[in-house]
Amino acid sequence: MTEEKTHFEDLSQEYDASQIQVLEGLEAVRMRPGMYIGSTSKEGLHHLVWEIVDNSIDEALAGFATHIEVFIEADNSITVVDDGRGIPVDIQEKTGRPAVETVFTVLHAGGKFGGGGYKVSGGLHGVGSSVVNALSEQLDVSVHKNGQIYFQEYHRGLVAADLAVIGETDQHGTTVHFTPDSEIFTETTEFDFDKLAKRIQELAFLNRGLKISITDKRAGLEQEREFYYEGGISSYVEFINENKETVFETPIYTEGELDGIAVEVSMQYTASYHETIMSFANNIHTHEGGTHEQGFRTALTRVINDYAKKNKLLKENEDNLTGEDVREGLTAVISVKHPNPQFEGQTKTKLGNSEVVKITNRLFSEAFSRFLLENPQTAKKIVEKGILASKARIAAKRAREVTRRKSGLEISNLPGKLADCSSNDASQNELFIVEGDSAGGSAKSGRNREFQAILPIRGKILNVEKASMDKILANEEIRSLFTAMGTGFGADFDVTKARYQKLVIMTDADVDGAHIRTLLLTLIYRFMRPVLEAGYVYIAQPPIYGVKVGSEIKEYIQPGSDQEEELQQALERHSSGRSKPTVQRYKGLGEMDDHQLWETTMDPNNRLMARVSVDDAAEADRIFDMLMGDRVDPRREFIEENAVYSTLDI
Repeated sequence: MTEEKTHFEDLSQEYDASQIQVLEGLEAVRMRPGMYIGSTSKEGLHHLVWEIVDNSIDEALAGFATHIEVFIEADNSITVVDDGRGIPVDIQEKTGRPAVETVFTVLHAGGKFGGGGYKVSGGLHGVGSSVVNALSEQLDVSVHKNGQIYFQEYHRGLVAADLAVIGETDQHGTTVHFTPDSEIFTETTEFDFDKLAKRIQELAFLNRGLKISITDKRAGLEQEREFYYEGGISSYVEFINENKETVFETPIYTEGELDGIAVEVSMQYTASYHETIMSFANNIHTHEGGTHEQGFRTALTRVINDYAKKNKLLKENEDNLTGEDVREGLTAVISVKHPNPQFEGQTKTKLGNSEVVKITNRLFSEAFSRFLLENPQTAKKIVEKGILASKARIAAKRAREVTRRKSGLEISNLPGKLADCSSNDASQNELFIVEGDSAGGSAKSGRNREFQAILPIRGKILNVEKASMDKILANEEIRSLFTAMGTGFGADFDVTKARYQKLVIMTDADVDGAHIRTLLLTLIYRFMRPVLEAGYVYIAQPPIYGVKVGSEIKEYIQPGSDQEEELQQALERHSSGRSKPTVQRYKGLGEMDDHQLWETTMDPNNRLMARVSVDDAAEADRIFDMLMGDRVDPRREFIEENAVYSTLDI
C-alpha cells in the first residue's frame, strides 16, 4: 500500500500546470504541420500551392476571376496571380487589423463561413492562406483594389510590416508569393512542374471558361502550359477517351440546380469493358465517391431500363439491366457545387451530404431522359451495349458456377499453387507474384514462411484491357490471384478483406518481365484498384549484376539509369593485385539461388521495392488504354517518344 502511494506522489510532481503549453497564433501550425497539410513530404509541399490556388478558384466560382497564373520562380518559390476582386483591405471589426492581414495570420478567417463572401467554396476550413504563411520562410501579398496597390510581407507567419499602399493601378486581383520553409519541409522544397500542371489542368476542366496557366522559370527547366476549356467537364471526358473508340462522337452533357446545389454530368460510352467514373465536389476530387455518385448511378440504371422497356428494346419478361451492365465502357465526370459540403471516408474524400442523392438523381434523370428521347439512335446504342454486357455477365456467372462444380468446392478456397504464409496478420503479410516455376521454387525456398507467400504464374497473363469479364474469370492465373488476395472481384470487391497488405510483383529484369509486370498492373488497376489506392502494390527490384571475387558475390548492382557507372565503381572497389572481380549478369530471377533471392530481393532489411501509386486517375486511365488497348498508332507514338528513357539491357 505504501509503495502505491509513493508511485502516485511521483506522478503528480512530474505533471502539473507548468507542463501545459498554449500555442498562440500560427505556432500550432508550425508545431504540427501534418494536421493542416497532411505531411511535410513532397505531397505536403505541393499542398501549399493548392491552398492559394483554391482561393483564386473561389473568386472564379463567385463569377469574378477569369484568369489564374501560377509561376515557379527561378529560386523555386511560388507566385499565384488572379484577376478577382482582390482580398479586402479594410479593417476587420473583430481583429482591428486589415482584413488581408487577418486572412494570412488568423486560422479559420475567411469569406467562407456564411458571411456572404462566397456562396460556394473549394477551401473548406478557411485555414489555407494562414497555413501557407505559417509554413513559409517568406510570404508577401499584393492586392490590386480601389485603384491602388496594397502590399504586406510576412516571415514564418509573422507580420514584417503594416499593410502599405505602394502604387496606383487600373487592375484588380490578388498576387501571393511564398517561399516554403526548409525548416519544415526537410525532405524537399523542389516543386514538380508536371504534378502542378496535372492538377491545374483538372481545375480548368472543372471550371468551364476559366483560363489557368503555369510557368516554370527555373534555369534549364523553363516551360509554360496554359489550360482553357470552353467545354468544361465534357472536354474532360473527351480527354480521358482520347485514345478510345467511342460509341457516339460527342459526350452527353447535363446540368441543373436545385436548392442552391448545382450538378453537372458529362458522359460518353466507349467500346471498352471498363468504367471510369470521376466525381468532384467543389473541385475536390472525391476518390471514394459519395452521395453525388450514388444519385447518378441510381438514375442512370433506372432511366436506361425505363427507356429500353418503353421502346421494346428489352422485352417485358426480360430482367432489367443491372448497374454493372449499364456502366460497362462508360466514362463519366460528375461535378457538384454545394454551399456546405460535408466530407467523410478514410481520406475525407467522400461526399456525405444526404440531400445530394435525391438532387443529383432528379436533375440527372430529367436531363438524361430528355436526351434519350431526343437522340433515339444514340439511345439504342447505349441500350444495346448494356444488353451485351448483361449477356457477358451471365456467362461469367455460369463460368464461376462451372468452376465450383468441377472442384466440388467454393472458389474461395486457396489455389493449389499458392505457397501461403503462416501468419494471419494481413498488415504484416506479403504476397509475391513470381514469374516462372524456377524463380517460384527459389522464392518458396528462400522466403520467410511466417509472413511471405508465393504465387507463381506461368508466362504472360491475359490482357484484361481487351477482354470481357467472362474471359477474365476463365483465366486460371487471374482467378488464382483474386482468390489468394481474398478480396473478391467486380461488384463484390472488398479491400478490407485483403489477406496481404503487400502485393509484390517480382518479374525478370528483361523485356518479357516488363511486359508481364505491365499486364499485372493493368489487371490490378482495372479490377483491384482499391488495393492500389490503399498503397498495397509494390514492384520488387532484383539486382541486375553481381560482382564476384572467386566464387563469392561481393556486391549487387540494382537496375537504373546509372547502373553501368555503379558497376564500374564496384569492379574498381573489389580489384586487387591478387584477384580480379568478375561480373554475373542476372537476366532472370531463376539465375539466383534461394539464398541470393532472399538476400537481394525479399529480405525486408536489405531489399529495395518501389510502391505503385496513382496520383492522377484520368491520366492513368489514358495511359493504360493507350499501352494495352486496341489502337496501335497512339502506342507506337508513345514508344517512339519514350524509347530514349528505357534502361533495359536487352
